[in-house]
Amino acid sequence: MKRNIVIATVAAAALIAGGTATAIAVSGDDEAPVKRSGVQVSDDDKNDTDDNNDSADDETEDATEAKAAEITAADAINAALKHKSGTAVSADLDDEGTNLVWDVDILTNGGAWHSVQVDPGTGKVLGSHADRDDDGDDGDDAAETEQIRAALKGSSVTAAEAAEAAAGKGTITSVDLDEDSKNKAWEIDTTATDGTGSDWRVTLDTAKVTADRTDD
Repeated sequence: MKRNIVIATVAAAALIAGGTATAIAVSGDDEAPVKRSGVQVSDDDKNDTDDNNDSADDETEDATEAKAAEITAADAINAALKHKSGTAVSADLDDEGTNLVWDVDILTNGGAWHSVQVDPGTGKVLGSHADRDDDGDDGDDAAETEQIRAALKGSSVTAAEAAEAAAGKGTITSVDLDEDSKNKAWEIDTTATDGTGSDWRVTLDTAKVTADRTDD
């Protein structure tokens, strides 16, 4: 599941600018403001990738970001859940300009969605905000939420546990719930030291890790 979230323009601007100021979270959420991440990555590789569309540049950028993240996906998820209780449904290592953050999506018991940003260098929560879909269709959003709840019903493997199970496959850069396929599972993206990416699936009941062949 890849949720399209809306982040306040002021928050994005503060992160990209790389200043010391904080940005207020999305309107309606009175939680901690989003702070600047302590992990920075060079913007040179990003520009080369955009200009040349070179897969080698993509792999270099992926390897750089994976290496820069000292906090694992599992640790980032656990830190986010201490800040906002609920069920972690995804965690992605994202770059906001030159700032690197773990972005963890949490579904609360009340059915609300929250995005929690965690510093990949320290494990500290940088801020959080309420999520909503870009299209603003509450009906579609509610249906998706129920589909996710149904997929997780009876599951004994959390997102953090799935990340721990797949940790030996490489540096994890993404953990996502696949609630659409017949064989529902956690989807894990890993990056090797040379930037080569791999996809894995972790079962929801036994945490068995297998190569992701769904695209094949």
